[in-house]
Amino acid sequence: MTNAHTTNVHAGAESNPLIPIPAVAEGHAYQHIVVEQYAGACGAIISGIDLAQPLPDVAVAEIRRAILDHLVVFFRDQSLSPEQQVEFSHRFGPYNHVPFIEPVAGHPEVIAVAREPQETQGFAFGSLWHSDFSFLPEPPMGSILHAIEVPPYGADTLWSNQYLAFSTLSPGLQQTLRTLRGIHSATNAYSKKMQGIHDSFAGMRVQTSDTANEVIEHPLVRIHAETGRPALYADQQYTIGIAGWANHEAKQLLDYLYQHSVQPAFTCRWQWKVGDVAFWDNRCLQHMAMADVSGHRRLLHRTTVAGERPLGS
Repeated sequence: MTNAHTTNVHAGAESNPLIPIPAVAEGHAYQHIVVEQYAGACGAIISGIDLAQPLPDVAVAEIRRAILDHLVVFFRDQSLSPEQQVEFSHRFGPYNHVPFIEPVAGHPEVIAVAREPQETQGFAFGSLWHSDFSFLPEPPMGSILHAIEVPPYGADTLWSNQYLAFSTLSPGLQQTLRTLRGIHSATNAYSKKMQGIHDSFAGMRVQTSDTANEVIEHPLVRIHAETGRPALYADQQYTIGIAGWANHEAKQLLDYLYQHSVQPAFTCRWQWKVGDVAFWDNRCLQHMAMADVSGHRRLLHRTTVAGERPLGS
């Protein structure tokens, strides 16, 4: 797709550190990777490449194209040290600071997403549908998870295509949503009232703060900066209201959007194996982790790629 959004971003890529290497053109014949669609709504498996090795620019450009086309991509049988995962992340953009969560010791850009065997609670870190850190002025473009230890079953991650969530709404509701701005906040995730929840995560250290009560507005319909496509941009974890609407009014619409946006037809589900890497686009996806297994350890390393301020139509 070529449009004003794609052209502007690509034309400024050399001076815009958010996109150090632009994606190859849509329809490009892949030469450095093999891309196989994984599910109908979103997701593709990329093979034929070792992410621990230095990657030529064209391979990075092809991976970026696969992400734009499929929203989330998976690599199997990878072995990345924290340093190598950070280096891979930097090929797609600068580091996006992760608030509230203590990083891996000695690796300030890496967080450990962990569930220890003794944890029995029916929820896990990230087990509500969300787009990563949408409460920030400039939420991350992408997130990268590398599986270090996984249980023999369960603890899958799901993603939901928010292009489809928007396009399947009625034209009238689409038009209305384009005029609205959602209110985003980390208050129900990282404010001090949530510290007890985070203390139950034996494998992670989260420091809640009153700063989590701050709010920011983003368009309810986000125009993707590289594809120019509209996506629904509201999630159960971080969207707490609609600008200019009373809370009881906003709740009715947001509850409907939360349910609509993650229906099974829009999703893909990944069963983790050691060495898997997932890289997804937060600008057009929601995701959640399943908390359906105890007695086994689950450890993934996550890095985060910086993004731009969400823009509406």
